[in-house]
Amino acid sequence: MIKIFAGLKGSGKTKNLIEMVNVATSASKGNVICIEKGDKLIHEITHKARLVDVDAYSIDTWKKLYGFISGMLATNYDITDIFIDSILKIAPEAKIEGFVSFVEALAPTLEKNNINLVMTASTEVEHIPEPLKKYL
Repeated sequence: MIKIFAGLKGSGKTKNLIEMVNVATSASKGNVICIEKGDKLIHEITHKARLVDVDAYSIDTWKKLYGFISGMLATNYDITDIFIDSILKIAPEAKIEGFVSFVEALAPTLEKNNINLVMTASTEVEHIPEPLKKYL
């Protein structure tokens, strides 16, 4: 399952994401990953989730993010949920166009392995491209 929460800053996207991460860690029989730019969620996310700051790994493009997630999935077969906060801030180049390519490339792997992906995007729902609207 892929889910995108879109909305302008202050609309409660990150708050919902935090709640979902904490619920997932209680319900999951595997590992829960939360990816963010920076470390602002360090005190909000339970220690049971693996919190990853992409800045620590110099991830700043869609290809790097795709490779990073693919690498995590290749080395850890127990991942059940991945949460990404403020995804459009992680890869600022070709924001929306790259976002579509990223999701389309990752979707088959997630589906094949029954992994949930939840992302927040700070943009108006109307600006989400048509191929991604099914994930809103």
